[in-house]
Amino acid sequence: MQITEHTAGDIERLKHLIDRETRAKRRDRLRITLLALQGFEKLQIAEVMGIAKSTVEYWAYAYRDRGIEALQGKSRSGRPRKIAGDQAPLLKERIDAGPTAGDGVCTLRAKDIQRIARDELGVSVGLSSVYRTLERMGYSCLAPRPRHERQDLAAQKAFKDTAAPLF
Repeated sequence: MQITEHTAGDIERLKHLIDRETRAKRRDRLRITLLALQGFEKLQIAEVMGIAKSTVEYWAYAYRDRGIEALQGKSRSGRPRKIAGDQAPLLKERIDAGPTAGDGVCTLRAKDIQRIARDELGVSVGLSSVYRTLERMGYSCLAPRPRHERQDLAAQKAFKDTAAPLF
């Protein structure tokens, strides 16, 4: 490929960016461009990188026409979150407060949070969305088994000590 530097010093800048880049796809785009600037042919680059020739052409020509900034790719916004803005802190506060008497449970599960979002926040969300929201808020889905508020630990210990062995 006959591609020259779009701006003087781009080869060194590309090497520096490759070392610092943490996202694999972006790093590959930078490498494709660097190899093209170093004089490698598109078939060689495609073979070394394990990608299609058309991908090499796309990113090399994007660099040639618009420079290093063209290698960043498009931002993909996707669908906006249903629980966002001022609703997320409200939900976090409600979860941290724990279950109320009206919840009828001793520990909130995703199904309960889904109901809370619907009833208290007016947002209808699926279970997968609840799990993603909880992860984004820093909660883990793993938790110890809940203990009922009226359980008697002394009675449980006495039962274990006096009950006949099961083996």
